[in-house]
Amino acid sequence: MWRCGWLTALVVLTGCVTATRGLAEDPAEATKGPNVIVIVSDDMGYADLGVHGSREIKTPNFDRLAQDGVRFTQGYVTASVCCPSRAGLLTGRYQQRFGHEFNGFWPLNPGYTEDDQGLPVDEKTIGDAMQAAGYKTIAIGKWHMGDREQFFMLNRGFDECYAIKSGNRSYWPYKEDVSEARRIWRNRELVPEEEIVYLTDSLTDAAVDFIEREAEEDKPFFMYLSYTAPHTPMHGKADDIEDYRHLTPQNRRVYAAMMKSLDEGVGRVRDTLTAQGIDENTLIIFINDNGGATNNGSDNGQYRGMKGSKWEGGIRVPYTMTWPGHVPSGRTYNHPVSALDILPTALGAADAAYPYDKELDGVNLLPFVRGEVKGKPHETLYWRRGVAAAVRDGDWKLIRTEGSPDLLFNLKTDPGERNNLARKNPRKLAELKAKLEAWESGMVEPIWSEGDKWERNQVMKHRMEINTRALERRYP
Repeated sequence: MWRCGWLTALVVLTGCVTATRGLAEDPAEATKGPNVIVIVSDDMGYADLGVHGSREIKTPNFDRLAQDGVRFTQGYVTASVCCPSRAGLLTGRYQQRFGHEFNGFWPLNPGYTEDDQGLPVDEKTIGDAMQAAGYKTIAIGKWHMGDREQFFMLNRGFDECYAIKSGNRSYWPYKEDVSEARRIWRNRELVPEEEIVYLTDSLTDAAVDFIEREAEEDKPFFMYLSYTAPHTPMHGKADDIEDYRHLTPQNRRVYAAMMKSLDEGVGRVRDTLTAQGIDENTLIIFINDNGGATNNGSDNGQYRGMKGSKWEGGIRVPYTMTWPGHVPSGRTYNHPVSALDILPTALGAADAAYPYDKELDGVNLLPFVRGEVKGKPHETLYWRRGVAAAVRDGDWKLIRTEGSPDLLFNLKTDPGERNNLARKNPRKLAELKAKLEAWESGMVEPIWSEGDKWERNQVMKHRMEINTRALERRYP
């Protein structure tokens, strides 16, 4: 984590928080801390938002989030697959610090048991931190942090949940028996399948219900709204698919329909905040969990690579922050930021310090987007998943894959990562390799690993000759 001068260091070392309640014009409103909603989409393509240039898929509500707030043009997640990416977001710490490096929980590495198959219990989540700051908390949607009781949402910082333990499930009600991990849990009870009409809509319904219940309460609320869309299975509502009948192939058409329901859900959440009179006292942060997937019809636009890779298409994601009257509107922020920053930013909005003896890797973005702190939130960012690792330092990026030549790019001149500069810049290559190795020295061994198939795919997808979408989709 880079610190720009003594002021940035002070922000970081004090938990990356800054007082914000005093900025509200209405003193009565300032007595109750701002609500915070973190919206996470799943496997969305970078180029599939109107605000990112999409002409095929209409996303008016996502676009409005960006137009009413700040859009981060260089927003990153800490992993290009779901589970470790969310572990980084939820803790504000590189997941490699606590062994949560891979996407599944199997095979376990020596010394660990099935009781270790999830987000380590000594790690604190954003829910824990917001509870400590006096917030009512709820987790809605995808959890994917372990199936056992010790990993359950209500044991990890959330007062309520309407959530799925697993990484995905059918968007339609199950008619057959399935594991409890793929069912929806409403707190401690399983939701009857006949109550589910369409999963994205049901998650939105739960969010709307919570907002309406909590709007008049004395406590502010924190909501982790983690949609499964547009992750597989490819299930879209018939009318929405018909709206995109002109798109081909079929999975692109269904993907667009899933995006429509997702966008409408975001719109309903915001409309509910407005109807309850709390929109100006609610910070909304939206992020996607990784790049568009190889199997869901998504489009990452100019960025090379897809879900699972260290190319920009795997780790650079849509990312916005909206808080009327408290952050600028209609702005873009062009320095690199990370999902790691969400936890300290939420605490910054709450005017609360991080209460745990843990090293945060994220920073509070509020003073940066307001111009109160100059410089960059991060000079260097890191990634690793087994055989493949990467580091971004300034405009330079290194991708290191076991058994393959090193890849070096200048993202300022080559955002599509087409021109490997490793041979022309041996000094810069050595500098970045040394930084990556120094970072790795502070991480721990993974609790579990991944199978040979996924290791092989990581090696293959980082070869320079895998340079088209058709080829990329061969290596999920």
